[in-house]
Amino acid sequence: MFNDIGPLELVTLIVLAVLVFGPDKLPKVIQDVTRTIRKIREFSESAKNDIREELGPEFKDFEFEDLNPKTFIRKQLDNEDLGLKEIRNGFDLKKEMAEVTDAVHSRDSDTSSASSGGRIDMTKKPEAPDPDDRPPFDADAT
Repeated sequence: MFNDIGPLELVTLIVLAVLVFGPDKLPKVIQDVTRTIRKIREFSESAKNDIREELGPEFKDFEFEDLNPKTFIRKQLDNEDLGLKEIRNGFDLKKEMAEVTDAVHSRDSDTSSASSGGRIDMTKKPEAPDPDDRPPFDADAT
């Protein structure tokens, strides 16, 4: 629940609790808080069990954690029936990145050698298209 609290924050919270509630009332406050947390957990577990009973035997393997999109996607990606592990293992990221890097570097050297002095002339107007040339067709735009 409090995974991101460091030791310094924990000490600060304890000092603040002692200052706010005092050393006499602090044990009673801690008991009340833990009792409340325990009751909330019991209530949520009973609600989950009631929902499972209402859903019936078709959903006996239903987990509420599956409603989290990250968990759902992770579970689907680990599914053996889809064959995604073979696809993931067949993909070599280092090789793909090397090919992209080579393509970028060869393109950069071609454009820099073609331009004068390694600079691109931004004042140059684009060439007018031929009247016979048709613009590319975009099926998604229509």
